[in-house]
Amino acid sequence: MTTKPAAAAARATVYGYPRQGQSRELKKAIEGYWKGRVTADALRETAAGLRRSNWRQLAAAGVDEVPTGDFSYYDHVLDTTVMVGAIPERHRAAVEADALGGYFAMARGTQDVAPLEMTKWFDTNYHYLVPELGPDTVFTADSAKQVAELEEAHALGLTARPVLVGPVTYLLLSKPAPGVPADFDPLTLLDRLLPVYAEVLADLRAAGAGWVQLDEPALVQDRTPAELNAAARAYRDLGALTDRPKLLVASYFDRLGEALPVLAKAPVEGLALDFTERAAANLDALAAVGGLPGKRLVAGVVNGRNIWVNDLSASLTTLGTLLGLADRVDVAASCSLLHVPLDAAAERDIDPQILRWLAFARQKTAEVVTLAKGLTRGTGAIAAQLAANKADLASRANSPITRDPAVRARAEAVTDADTRRAQPYPERATAQRAHLGLPLLPTTTIGSFPQTAELRTARADLRAGRIDTGAYEERIRTEIQEVLAFQEKAGLDVLVHGEPERNDMVQYFAEQLTGYLATQHGWVQSYGTRYVRPPILAGDISRPEPMTVRWTAYAQSLASRPVKGMLTGPVTMLAWSFVRDDQPLGDTARQVALALRDEVNDLETAGTSVIQVDEPALRETLPLRAADHTAYLAWATEAFRLTTAGVRPDTQIHTHMCYAEFGDIVQAIDDLDADVISLEAARSHMQVARELAAHGYPREAGPGVYDIHSPRVPSAEEAADLLRTGLRAIPAERLWVNPDCGLKTRAWPETRTSLENLVTAARTVRAELNGS
Repeated sequence: MTTKPAAAAARATVYGYPRQGQSRELKKAIEGYWKGRVTADALRETAAGLRRSNWRQLAAAGVDEVPTGDFSYYDHVLDTTVMVGAIPERHRAAVEADALGGYFAMARGTQDVAPLEMTKWFDTNYHYLVPELGPDTVFTADSAKQVAELEEAHALGLTARPVLVGPVTYLLLSKPAPGVPADFDPLTLLDRLLPVYAEVLADLRAAGAGWVQLDEPALVQDRTPAELNAAARAYRDLGALTDRPKLLVASYFDRLGEALPVLAKAPVEGLALDFTERAAANLDALAAVGGLPGKRLVAGVVNGRNIWVNDLSASLTTLGTLLGLADRVDVAASCSLLHVPLDAAAERDIDPQILRWLAFARQKTAEVVTLAKGLTRGTGAIAAQLAANKADLASRANSPITRDPAVRARAEAVTDADTRRAQPYPERATAQRAHLGLPLLPTTTIGSFPQTAELRTARADLRAGRIDTGAYEERIRTEIQEVLAFQEKAGLDVLVHGEPERNDMVQYFAEQLTGYLATQHGWVQSYGTRYVRPPILAGDISRPEPMTVRWTAYAQSLASRPVKGMLTGPVTMLAWSFVRDDQPLGDTARQVALALRDEVNDLETAGTSVIQVDEPALRETLPLRAADHTAYLAWATEAFRLTTAGVRPDTQIHTHMCYAEFGDIVQAIDDLDADVISLEAARSHMQVARELAAHGYPREAGPGVYDIHSPRVPSAEEAADLLRTGLRAIPAERLWVNPDCGLKTRAWPETRTSLENLVTAARTVRAELNGS
């Protein structure tokens, strides 16, 4: 294929970049600040150094226009809340007294003040902090962060484009503040919010911004006519401003659909659209509306969410088609590179052949630059890169790593009977109650316990060769003994072994399954200072040997009460990995489910009576468009049932979900056919319990009464009040008492007190129910 040069030089750009630094310097500085070991000024200097490093790397790679404003101490939506002055009243005094300390109080809470609710950013594993708004909300502009970071980039001699969350998306992602009626629509505040954006835009123009990017990813979801009209009004009003930079409205993660004509007609100077596989419909839709004559199009042709090398020739074909649809076409990744690790070249333990298939943030930046060069100067200018790319794609397609005939044959042989438990839930519930002998309102935890300094040291010592496997495993046994002793003393009814041997709930299993690759430096931000290393799903999946049976059986041998077996479910194994893009996700999910099914059956054989298969990602992976929901939920729920359907009726299957909106997938939760589900509920004040009740959910549920993503310790009475709220939706004989999520990130002192209070709350409410 030969591509002619573009009429105008195509610029290369990205919408955002990983924040953490090569060695997670930001995480270390922030956590040091929280512990009082790092001053606020030192934290700010670390952050400024990371921003400078990022921009210099981008510029050195050939990026023509670097993003600013995307950098965050915790979350870019929280930064927007500060920018528009929507500080919750309970946090206002803290923010006014100490802006940085108050910022983190909104994110994490304090002992006296609850944080903002946290949920998933669209269908990614990134969490944002949900703005709380009401009819009395007063917005005020605070553009200091955005202006300062733009000036930092200009001081380096760089062309920079501030990136802001757009006003429509900000309001659509918000929720009614505590005490505000649940039917309050934050979008009614749009006319109040737009003047604040106008002021920020004017400040950025005064600071030298030529362009400002306003991100509106919420518009790729199904939107009502009223919401589309609000978007039209927002960009009519912002476009009509005289004192503003040029505006680039960006969407990503899916097709823009019915919002595309709205934005195409808006009086803004540019649109940024996703043209990767999941949003390929944007190409025909853009042609159907007549393109963007007189406007700039930023084409997201490099996948910003996955780690496989781009098909440069295919992307150039797309870009060539787009040249006739806009005044100028520039090249970008499909979304912020926040969602991928920093640099594949840092990986030393991955087979060099496989490493050629991978592109992290730095490699994706190089791809964007190469494509811009090819679009500007023609394919002859990038002939060497195209040839190397073609060879890399062929290497992957033809590799035996990607295909295992035995795995594929087993997956193809699955029948509907394999995905259904032999007995209906009422029969199973009777058998389980007789077998387990649990009290009313049984108490448990979600799985993990704090990872102590001693445990982390032992893990580091094992990696460094300072101790052998025997010494490390002795540390594991000690941790399990201590966790079990605490739980039995505290009075918990169903115990866990605490997962001391596990590094991460997905990575731990990925490292023991064929077809997965683990990285050493592939850190990606999940929320705040929580970073994960998503494994890479490169080939067909199987389980060579049991993964959890040994430690679960050991724990049960020490305990007089049931100890849960703990597994990560097939959908979450996909969602929190970088998945292969060369076969349907449902096919991959079935392979993972069969491997996990073997583990479930082995746990049961070893005497485990309660087995939890966590699926926190079931909701976050829900496609953004309703038209795509049915097909996704069909294979996702089938994969869970395939994992769990082979056990006896008296074996109790639990699942767990957290930090997402569950109301629109309650039927799918029902379709999982788990005996017990535990869900995040503390920050949302038992909303999910009401949603389960409205659906008529027939099985047992544990809506959380302890928010583990905050360091604050809930009192026994606070937990009891939440439990009483839960009882108004779920009958006592089907209600469990548990935290929102695992306790891995918490410290032992707060964990002990919080769980003791949880047990006290359960006993108090149990006594009330019994009339004693």
